[in-house]
Amino acid sequence: MNNKKKMKKIRRGMKSQEQEIEYSFIKILTGSDLSIRRLPLMSVKSKNPGPVIWLTACVHGDEVGGVAVIQEIFKRIRRTPILKGALYAFPLMNPSGFETASRKISMSEEDLNRAFTGNDNGSLAERIAKKIFTAIIETKPDLVLDLHNDWRESIPYTLLEPNNNIDKYVYEKTKFFGKMTGFPVIVDIEDIEKTLTSTLLKNNIPALALEIGESYVVNERDVGYGIKAIWDILVYLGMTEPVPGLPGFTFNERVKDKTLRYSQEPVSPASGIIRFLVKPGEIVKKEQPIAKIYNAFGKLLETLKALEEGIVLGYSDSSVAFPGRPILAFGII
Repeated sequence: MNNKKKMKKIRRGMKSQEQEIEYSFIKILTGSDLSIRRLPLMSVKSKNPGPVIWLTACVHGDEVGGVAVIQEIFKRIRRTPILKGALYAFPLMNPSGFETASRKISMSEEDLNRAFTGNDNGSLAERIAKKIFTAIIETKPDLVLDLHNDWRESIPYTLLEPNNNIDKYVYEKTKFFGKMTGFPVIVDIEDIEKTLTSTLLKNNIPALALEIGESYVVNERDVGYGIKAIWDILVYLGMTEPVPGLPGFTFNERVKDKTLRYSQEPVSPASGIIRFLVKPGEIVKKEQPIAKIYNAFGKLLETLKALEEGIVLGYSDSSVAFPGRPILAFGII
C-alpha cells in the first residue's frame, strides 16, 4: 500500500474557497519485525496564496490533548474551508511514547523535544527530529504552534521562549500571536536548548508552545480552549471564517494583556504529604499561604507561601513532597 494516501479535493461554494486536504505519512524507521513506523502528516491547502501555519502535538507521548485539538481543527476545516494559505500538522510526533503513555521515545528513552534541529546520522530522537524539522522548514511557515499538556490540575497558557539571541521582529511577532490565543502569556525563565520552538525561533520562524491543560487523557474542556485559540489566529490571518459558539478561556483581569514570568518557586523544603491551599487560575499575593506539608503522623512540617504576586498555572500531579521538588507553577506578574 502506498504510504501517501491522498484525500479527494473538497470544493465548497465559490472557486476562491477550493481546498485540498491530504493525509500522508513520513517513514521514521523499520522495526525488528519489519513493520514500518511512520509519522502522520496532515495538510490543507487553499487555491489562493496566503499564510503557512503549522500545528504540532504529542512530542511527549503522555501529552495527548493536542492530538484531539488538531483532529477537531481539521474536522472544522472540512465544514468551513480555508480561504487562503495552507495549514499543516504533525498530530503525533512521538508515536512510541504515545503508545506507552511515556514522555520519552520508548525505544531509546530520549526526550524528542531536546533533539532539534536533529541529525540524519544521530540518535533515534535526532533522526526523528530531523525529519520533522526539515518538513516544517521546507514550507517556509509564518507561524508554528506546538501543542503541549501540563500537570493534570492546570490552566491553559502560552509559553514564550526567553528572548536570547532571537531576531527582535520575529520575537515581537511571536509575542503578538501569543496574546491572540486568549491564554495567559508566560515567558519561560530557562533557555532550554534543542526544543522545537527555540530552534525554530533561532531560525527566524515565529513559534509558540501552547500548554493546553492536563496530560494523559483528553479533557474535552481543554480541547475546546485549544480549538478556540487556534481558530482565532486563523480568522485573524484571513484564512477562515469565524465559528460562533466556540468556548474561550477566561481568566482574571489582573493578568490580562500582561507578559508574565514562569516560576516553580518555592519548591518543597521537606518530605511529606502536600495539602494545596490554592487552585489553578487563582491570583495569589506575596506571602499568601499556598500549600502545607505534613508528615506521616499528620504533624505540620511546613507552610509554603507565595514569593511574589502571580497566577497559579497548575500544581503537581502527586501530593508526595521531597526536598527541592517543584509542587506549583506560577505566572509572576
